[in-house]
Amino acid sequence: MPTLRRTRAGSVALGVLAGALTLSLAACGSQLQPDQVVGAGGVPVAGGDPVGGVVPGDPSSGDIPGSGTVGSDGTGGTSGTDGTSGTPGSSGSGDPTGGSGGGDAPQAGGENAPTGGTKAGSCEGFKNTTGITDSTITIGNASDISGPVPGIFEAAQDAVKAYVAYFNASSKICGRQLALKAYDSRTDAGADQQAYSDACDNTFAVIGSMSAFDSGGAAVAEDCGLPDVRSAAVTNERQACSTCFGAQSTVATEFQNAVPDYVLKNFKAASQNAAMLYINAGAAAENGKLQAQAMTKRGMKFTYVKPIDIAEFNYAPYVQQMKDAGVKYVQMIAQPAQFVRLADAMKQQGFKPDVFMIDPSAYDSEYVKSGGDAADGTTVFLNFTPFAEASSNKEMQLYTSWLQQVKPGAEPSFFGVFAWSAARLFAERATALGAKLTRPAFVAEMKKVDNWTANGMHSPQRPGPKRTGECWRFIKLDGGTWSPVGGTKYQCSGTTLVG
Repeated sequence: MPTLRRTRAGSVALGVLAGALTLSLAACGSQLQPDQVVGAGGVPVAGGDPVGGVVPGDPSSGDIPGSGTVGSDGTGGTSGTDGTSGTPGSSGSGDPTGGSGGGDAPQAGGENAPTGGTKAGSCEGFKNTTGITDSTITIGNASDISGPVPGIFEAAQDAVKAYVAYFNASSKICGRQLALKAYDSRTDAGADQQAYSDACDNTFAVIGSMSAFDSGGAAVAEDCGLPDVRSAAVTNERQACSTCFGAQSTVATEFQNAVPDYVLKNFKAASQNAAMLYINAGAAAENGKLQAQAMTKRGMKFTYVKPIDIAEFNYAPYVQQMKDAGVKYVQMIAQPAQFVRLADAMKQQGFKPDVFMIDPSAYDSEYVKSGGDAADGTTVFLNFTPFAEASSNKEMQLYTSWLQQVKPGAEPSFFGVFAWSAARLFAERATALGAKLTRPAFVAEMKKVDNWTANGMHSPQRPGPKRTGECWRFIKLDGGTWSPVGGTKYQCSGTTLVG
């Protein structure tokens, strides 16, 4: 079992990542069954052997998009606060994928083209370097595929595979296609370190990685100057790494005000009698208290803050205590299995708070299916365009469609969104550099990237400054269907420092 370093991840990491860390720890010797935790199964990854850039179908058989143009501010997209680029469609069924797989994956031009319509830098004098040959630019991805919770961050690696396939179907960087070398960080800091040691010697950069114990490879990446554009950083060590960035930008002890502001505006009475429940293990044990502190600073009042042991299956006493205290707002830091357990207990005891708020990990078909009627009324905060609204956002359409090309039947996910975003960010900046593409030059470019939205796929993030993105929007489950609440635009109202 891996040793947990002290972790204080910011932003969404205060919720979703904490839950993932909790489960990966708890699964070491716990009584949890595979179907009670995240993502059973796993993607075949052969000891770090290159997966390569797979081109689905014959790109010559369809239209190849033109290059287009886009501004050179390094963002590759707008920094507006509207999470959609048009009128949202129906929220669809409880399946958050927003569409079926199969068929031909779309191509796109302009800012949605594989290179983002970025003006390509001159290729004159291009010199190969580590991870770059005359024909390929090799990128790596080190995500938790095996370990105590199999497949926990498999979606991040799948998303990068999808982007590589999308890119290679019609694009090159100075005559070179992308190749992907996949690593399994195995939910272990030592495995993460091994992966990055190999990546230092065999890849140009590592893109879209997601690991619960990402501290292991942080110093290795920095020491060899390896660019590391992650789905998100989890530990202090990774956040402090000077060559490491998160497409979902987070910083320790910084929590978005949008959640408490939404509650204060729409559920004033509930905001003054709130409960925070969190799994009493790993990062969740710390982050549950920190979130309550941040939301208290913003004006909410928590009358019930309680840890729950990971091995606890009887949630009835906690529900009874909240009923006795007159709690009207309930928030929980855990994972879908625990969310369902709490929802079931609340239904059985006839306890219906004004708000049951949880993080994006509940935006999953398994939560809807397992929770049934008890899950109805759940509110989730999101920092990306809901999958059911993919028709309103071209970038989300590309991600969900190309995911089906590389892995038919796979569900898009929160971590996959930001891994795809990281891959797009790499492709755009590498294209702009052209012959100047070196590790130091790429890192320097990354430090300039701010208000990154991946063409409106997600809320504005701040990878370069390494500051927490401040925006959320909200959806609510009703009759097995997720629907927007509070509008479809992101609510952005700054952050609060805690701890």
